[in-house]
Amino acid sequence: MLDIADALRRWFEEGRDFALATVVAVGGSAPRGPGAALAVDSDGTVIGSVSGGCVEGAVYELCVQALLDGRTARERFGYSDEDAFAVGLTCGGVIEVLVTPVRSAAPVFRAAVSAADRGASAALARVARGPGELLGRAMLVRADGSYEGGLGGHPELERTAVAQARAMLDTGRTGAVEIAEGGSHCPGGVTLFVESSVPPPRMIVFGAVDFATALVRAGKFLGYHVTVCDARPVFATRARFPEADDLVVDWPHRYLRDTATDGRTVLCVLTHDAKFDIPLLETALRLPAAYVGAMGSRRTHEDRDRRLREVGLSEDELARLRSPIGLDLGARTPQETALSIAAEIVAARRGGSGAPLTGSGTPIHHDDGRQEGGSRPPAAA
Repeated sequence: MLDIADALRRWFEEGRDFALATVVAVGGSAPRGPGAALAVDSDGTVIGSVSGGCVEGAVYELCVQALLDGRTARERFGYSDEDAFAVGLTCGGVIEVLVTPVRSAAPVFRAAVSAADRGASAALARVARGPGELLGRAMLVRADGSYEGGLGGHPELERTAVAQARAMLDTGRTGAVEIAEGGSHCPGGVTLFVESSVPPPRMIVFGAVDFATALVRAGKFLGYHVTVCDARPVFATRARFPEADDLVVDWPHRYLRDTATDGRTVLCVLTHDAKFDIPLLETALRLPAAYVGAMGSRRTHEDRDRRLREVGLSEDELARLRSPIGLDLGARTPQETALSIAAEIVAARRGGSGAPLTGSGTPIHHDDGRQEGGSRPPAAA
């Protein structure tokens, strides 16, 4: 749902009722992951997508029905070999969709959309499987443990749900959580679907060079909050980097040491100058970043590797460095180089190999637990 938060915010402001269909589980080569959403208002207007086209018509009808009868439903869609005309996924995968009617005054959903639109940290937790009276019940859980909404007046279940949602929020993940059997209100247990809204992940580009201009553009396209840092004020200017969220004139290692990073942060070192690179990478490779890449020739890499060993980096720390930066696309121009770096970042986030899909036999969509949430998809690729 959070991937269409901006449009839903407008619907709430306009007082529209709507039905919300959200992918809560996937299997095989499903076209979209958990959290993908489609909404239909009372006029029949549609926003979003759950499958890229395969089952949108059937999901639309489920939404219309939910608006009519006010009931939450869960439906499974998969390819059927027995019936070629059955509604299903031509890719052979399976998705499960939760369809919930949402009134324009619904406080929990309204608060969740507002949090996602502002980039605030919050997790929307909904019962995706369980007793009929609990199906679709929702809570909005904040990082401090406070919450809105509830799960049908079951305090123990709500406490467990808050703890599980906060754990997902801490890592920015979206996905299903199983809650074991807990009394007569849920004799078979429940499945909680948690969507995390977190601020966009950071991309910090060190080195205000021509390649950085193209990489900033690619980073913004992927949904990152992009910072450019360079010690030379003549290069780190708004005229050269109009699309950067932040421009910092400082020594790279000093800025990195003092700024906030986390396990989703991407660090791209484009300076290929030892006086900047070595102290910067010494700091970067000891931080909990998702990706650390450094530009330079193979000869530069060998010299850099030697210098980093001399300052005391371990083998495990050095193994985190992507150098030379990017995938082998045969890139020449700054734009092509930015594409190769962006491709490597996506592969690192999603568990991809970077190899051609043609003839590889590898999965197109990797189900490796790396699904992340955000106010918008931080990296929709």
